Amino acid sequence: MSELIDNSSQRKELLKHLLLRLHEGENAEVLRQQLINALQQIPYNEVVEVEQELINSNALTEEEILDFCDLHTAVLDGSIDLQGAAPIPAGHPVDTFRKENIALKKEIDSYHTVKEQIGQISDSQVPGYVMQLRTLFNNFSDVEKHYLRKEYLLFPFLEKHLITGPPKVMWGKHDETRALLKNAHEALTAPLKSAEELRSLAELVLDHTVEMLEGMIMKEEEILLPMAMDTLTEEEWYKIYNETGEFGYCLIDPEEEWKPAGMQAEKKEYVTANAIRLSSGAFDLGELEALFLHLPIDITFVDKNDKVRFFSHSPNRVFERNRAILGRDVRMCHPPGSVHIVEQILNDFKSGKENKAVFWMSSFMKTRFVYIEYTAVRSNEGEYLGVVEVTQDITRLRQLEGDQRLLSYEQK
Repeated sequence: MSELIDNSSQRKELLKHLLLRLHEGENAEVLRQQLINALQQIPYNEVVEVEQELINSNALTEEEILDFCDLHTAVLDGSIDLQGAAPIPAGHPVDTFRKENIALKKEIDSYHTVKEQIGQISDSQVPGYVMQLRTLFNNFSDVEKHYLRKEYLLFPFLEKHLITGPPKVMWGKHDETRALLKNAHEALTAPLKSAEELRSLAELVLDHTVEMLEGMIMKEEEILLPMAMDTLTEEEWYKIYNETGEFGYCLIDPEEEWKPAGMQAEKKEYVTANAIRLSSGAFDLGELEALFLHLPIDITFVDKNDKVRFFSHSPNRVFERNRAILGRDVRMCHPPGSVHIVEQILNDFKSGKENKAVFWMSSFMKTRFVYIEYTAVRSNEGEYLGVVEVTQDITRLRQLEGDQRLLSYEQK
């Protein structure tokens, strides 16, 4: 910590003064150097307190802080002290957020590699690089689940602790990033005729989107998550943990489980053991899980909003799935080259023009023959509810001949 100013109130007053000067139009780099010279570093919790105090005192509105949020980051970059931050247990919601950030950083590094290569490519190489960029930006869009968990699980608890300004500002930055990602996807679907056009697209559209993603990672790692660890109780974190799976995960499938010491696991209570009641029978939750585990087919359900809601998790799935796809737009779960087919199926099912699409293919070095069937799911009144994908390895079925009328157990 700085030998010049080691008093918390003095540090916070100086930071307020510098941020207000920033809002008045002074140069961010000059102010950053003044901050370094005077403070060297400022504890992460004091950054949050200063922004909240500026809002509470009406010195700045939330909209003004949102407008200058990126400049705040530039001024504070490298000056935030994380010493004393609480340790993060494996499997804790913050551990999951941080692992997702690591996965995002890897995708960002890949983008920078591709961007550097674009500087040297010829016109004939443009289609291949556009395909790489589409894949990267499909992966970037998985950040939506990360942001939704912050907005609907973490921010409400921060607000209960009277931390209202920073969550609202960060939510606004989420929306800016969403808009940039949408623009990037649209730009990457437009025809590009030359390498120079692709380079211009990267500089004018794609770079800014990636910078926003990088900036948000910094804000989370150095300010939001350490502050949240200090603020929320273990009981509150456990409530977040239990709801996290409902939103899905960004680019990862967490393996560790977490439960605070002495905390009772939350169990869902049902009126009877037959928890899931259908028109033709009932299951309890364990029976239903086991049923999907043992079906000789793979099932994936996509809801009416085109989000992946469920997949069966047989150990012998034809195509691998993990929980990172839950809540993800189904278009993002397919290679860019086949997205137009997915789009056509969805449009035809929603319009009522079609109800079923089937495919079959030899795969895995032609050792397996796979049958895939997409079926529109509709209510009794005909309302479109989504689409179910059923996949089956029918290699052995195609080889059957004659009859099998006697009992015969399958050899393991």
